[in-house]
Amino acid sequence: MKAVVRNSYGSPDVLRYQEIEKPIPKDNEILMKVHSASVNRADSHGLRGTPFIARIILGGIIKPKVKILGYDFAGKVESVGKDVAEFQPNDEVFGTTKDAGGFAEYLCTTEDLTLILQCLQQHGKIQSGQDILINGASGGVGTNAVQIAKVLGANVTGVCSTTNLDMVRSIGADEVIDYKMENFTQSKKMYDLIFDAVAKSSFSDCKPILKPKGRYVTTAFSPGLALKAKIVRGDKKMIPILGKPTKDDLAFLKDLLEAETLKPVIDCRYRLEQVADAIRYLEEGHVKGKLIINVAE
Repeated sequence: MKAVVRNSYGSPDVLRYQEIEKPIPKDNEILMKVHSASVNRADSHGLRGTPFIARIILGGIIKPKVKILGYDFAGKVESVGKDVAEFQPNDEVFGTTKDAGGFAEYLCTTEDLTLILQCLQQHGKIQSGQDILINGASGGVGTNAVQIAKVLGANVTGVCSTTNLDMVRSIGADEVIDYKMENFTQSKKMYDLIFDAVAKSSFSDCKPILKPKGRYVTTAFSPGLALKAKIVRGDKKMIPILGKPTKDDLAFLKDLLEAETLKPVIDCRYRLEQVADAIRYLEEGHVKGKLIINVAE
């Protein structure tokens, strides 16, 4: 099968598009024929092995244990191990896997097949009627966070660049802030939850605009994130968090997608052999929505 492989940490230049052996599922695994995958910040961190904590979390201090990146995927079940009960060949599924492997024509994963939902619900404690601010509202995480927050009944303020204001409004944001024209941390409005989807703000800067018992949730890749630390100052909390996939979360997202309540925003599509180009574009920091890898034509 074809796959995008790396044997060392480094820039996208270390990625190689090549032929490798098709994986064989273990008794508790599913063999997936991958139709598409998305490119995320975790792929960039895992590729470069930076910050250093990424090597501990994703595996491999000197050399990466994960040879094929790509954590989110969609495709069809090719075959299943003897202990798999929930899935059958030809089932169409989507999910996320801690062992990556989405940048390949086939991958093996377990039945126990997301981050955004957990940031808002589990860690952000979002409730209907609350005021929340999403920094990076036009990105791959942010565009979904805005829509999910609206489904959960929040009043949403999205922070993005000038060129993306209309798009963020179109997906449901009640208010938008152009970060090129205004520093949102100087806002007179107070928020129950600030979700930094691009990890470009700080708890200290955002604390003054958090309401009493407000929460600041960040996707920052840090030692604190690895430990799921909660930093408390007064009655306000900072929560660096790494999402843990659950089937219940994915089922919830499936319902939203089928009802067309959640509409994916896609910036660009790439072929499998163009994964390196996709990661380069991601690292430029100007992605509007998601980057998709079309593994199957």
